[in-house]
Amino acid sequence: MALLEVSGLSKTFGGVRAVQDVSFAVEPGVVYAVIGPNGAGKTTLFNLITGIYTPCVGEIRLGGQPVTSLPPHALARLGMGRTFQNLQICMNMTAIENVMVGGHLSLDRNLIKGMLRFPAVRRADAALRERAAALMARVGLGDQLDVPAASMSYGGLKRLEIARALAAAPRILFLDEPAAGFNPKETAEIAVLVREIADSGITVVLVEHDMKMVMSISDRILVLNYGKRLAEGTARDIRADPEVIAAYLGTAA
Repeated sequence: MALLEVSGLSKTFGGVRAVQDVSFAVEPGVVYAVIGPNGAGKTTLFNLITGIYTPCVGEIRLGGQPVTSLPPHALARLGMGRTFQNLQICMNMTAIENVMVGGHLSLDRNLIKGMLRFPAVRRADAALRERAAALMARVGLGDQLDVPAASMSYGGLKRLEIARALAAAPRILFLDEPAAGFNPKETAEIAVLVREIADSGITVVLVEHDMKMVMSISDRILVLNYGKRLAEGTARDIRADPEVIAAYLGTAA
């Protein structure tokens, strides 16, 4: 059974039809890429699935369970995580504190226990910090645990967002342009990381403009154009599709 099922999803903003009748399914443990020219509706689609926007029409199911229009915090409890095209980092915190924020779902949120710092609360905090440190090492930030986020490089902050999303223990992770602004070496490194995440059992749904990266790591690719589904298939299928070539390069090309 597919982990994520999207059926007939549509969203309009005034007279603009940003997403139009889009349907697809994502199997567990794969890298599933969503690509398309600028303005194709990729980030809008992400925002619909992850609860930031409410669809006008359509249904979303996660693990067979209807989740259409659930808010982001409810989706996070069901195992959905994401990063953002524009960084969403707490700049007044250290790197590891940002990652620990992502693991808050695993903590006892009883106010009295937290205020009195019961031994169980302190142990849970220590365990969360240890896990956050391990995740930072996994994304290549093991030497920056206590570095203020405000002093980190752009590439480091992109990796930090991935570590924070992983701290919530998602079963499906949405990455919105994780390689944006990277040089070729950084892009190659982030591609390896994304593939490793999927191979560890976490399904990855990816929006990315770097076609070399997309084609090298994706199991399936969905192409959007003007908010509509244009094509879907393997990297080989997509590279050879004349409609995809026309959408990116123009019919004369």
